[in-house]
Amino acid sequence: MSYAKLAGLQPIYGLYSGFVPVFVYAIFGSSRQLATGPVALVSLLVSNVLGGIVDSSDELYTELAILLALMVGILECIMGLLRLGWLIRFISHSVISGFTTSSAIVIALSQAKHFLGYDVVRSSKIVPLAKSIISGVDKFSWPPFVMGSSILAVLLFIKHLGKSRKQFGFLRAAGPLTAVILGTTFVKIFHPSSISLVGEIPQGLPRFSIPKGFGYAKSLIPTAMLITGVAILESVGIAKALAAKNGYELDSSQELLGLGLANIFGSFFSAYPATGSFSRSAVSNESGAKTGLSGIITGIIMGCALLFLTPLFEYIPLCSLAAIVISAVMGLVDYEEAFFLWRVDKKDFLLWTITSATTLFLGIEIGVLVGVGASIAFVISESANPHTAVLGRLPGTTVYRNIQQYPEAYTYNGIVMVRIDAPIYFANISYIKDRLREYELGVDKSTRHGPEVERIYFVILEMSPVTYIDSSAVQALKDLHQEYKSRDIQIAISNPNREVLLTLTKAGLVQLIGKEWYFVRMHDAVQVCLQHVRSINQETKHPDPLPVDEPDIFRRLLNQIEEDLSVAKLESGDITDSQLEPLLSRSQKS
Repeated sequence: MSYAKLAGLQPIYGLYSGFVPVFVYAIFGSSRQLATGPVALVSLLVSNVLGGIVDSSDELYTELAILLALMVGILECIMGLLRLGWLIRFISHSVISGFTTSSAIVIALSQAKHFLGYDVVRSSKIVPLAKSIISGVDKFSWPPFVMGSSILAVLLFIKHLGKSRKQFGFLRAAGPLTAVILGTTFVKIFHPSSISLVGEIPQGLPRFSIPKGFGYAKSLIPTAMLITGVAILESVGIAKALAAKNGYELDSSQELLGLGLANIFGSFFSAYPATGSFSRSAVSNESGAKTGLSGIITGIIMGCALLFLTPLFEYIPLCSLAAIVISAVMGLVDYEEAFFLWRVDKKDFLLWTITSATTLFLGIEIGVLVGVGASIAFVISESANPHTAVLGRLPGTTVYRNIQQYPEAYTYNGIVMVRIDAPIYFANISYIKDRLREYELGVDKSTRHGPEVERIYFVILEMSPVTYIDSSAVQALKDLHQEYKSRDIQIAISNPNREVLLTLTKAGLVQLIGKEWYFVRMHDAVQVCLQHVRSINQETKHPDPLPVDEPDIFRRLLNQIEEDLSVAKLESGDITDSQLEPLLSRSQKS
């Protein structure tokens, strides 16, 4: 009932949303502990969008809220059937945290009118809410404030006791009920005129009816999509956590289908959008729920309340319901996450700040769009600017690691060893090429070993982390090969996976570079390249008097590979030529 009031609806519609959807989800959903029904965030979204279309006292307002449940249900079913739940992965945890934190503050402020005793403007932005609260301070009434604050204090105490003491865990479920009983008892005894009450609530089960207001469906699509996204984030996240805790697998697509059907069937029985509730699901889990039967029992109890208990609800103070909402959303204010992100990752902290600020000052819809947009922009940026590293050999081993992480690692004169830590495709190949040019010019020479030469002759690409390469990247590598070849630089490839190697073969890059330059291990590639560098160094000191009659330098060097590998001089361990493992046999035909 308190969430229905937050949504701008009569309290009875909160009961309807906790009746039919509960039964449907228990049958079609996959979680055994998830408790469905109205929640604070979805209720605020409903209020925010419908308040801009029609007054909450108008019958059309209720019709559009019910239509919204149908639209949300259809979207959830479509996503479930097409298995599109993975799309939500692009929204980072910092965006969700920032959004829910600001939304919780807005929700709490929107309930202030029941504490203060005067109306507050309906808005999802903090500035209009704050202005309205301040401007109406002369109408302040202390009885609802005292009563609401007292009930809120009781709720917070019960919640704290339930969390801190395991033996009192059951009290978490009893908190809202206690608030309602205390408020109702006080009103029945003292009959205070300054305390606003829920009022008369229709008795009986909801009747079947077709949702109306389809003429407004087009304008409701953005909100329906937003509620669907929020519902998926909240419900699937909670359901997965509970499934992991209880040792069973959760089918995300089945979960979306169950939520969608719950909203569709609910809309035919006067329910507004429902989704999984974090607090009620936690209570369900702590109460020992093991199957969907717990949801069916909840639905039966709700049905009994609709049939027999609604006359008692008439005397519930609105400040009691407001206290329940404020108590529920206080746990969503995740300021600790902001401090954590500041310490751990400044980028995520920036995302949290952007989402939180835009949600607070520009509204929930804009906050979500900006947060999701920023999150996707970060994903694109990371993908288009992948991590690359210059490698060096750890002393006394054949292991090659990032020289920034291991400054003691050996690099070699005339050779640059680079690892690419991402798939290579059209969006990042230009960045990778730029980084390779930088490494060619700017590698630290203080840890270099091997024969001294004046420039780079070999670039070895460690491609084991590369899971995919597309045609644009292949063409770019061809161009890079030609550029290097014009400057007498040879590319060598180390350990590409099967799919990448197949793509390179089909594109002719294997034959273009030469099969002898593909290796299973980085160490093998380094040994061969070092031998060539040594040969080049010797030729530089003793130049050939008849260079015109000699074959191409790389052809000469290939003929000398089998002649002599002086391992000790090359600081590459006790490995003989027979232990080299080229990735492709030199005799193998393309």
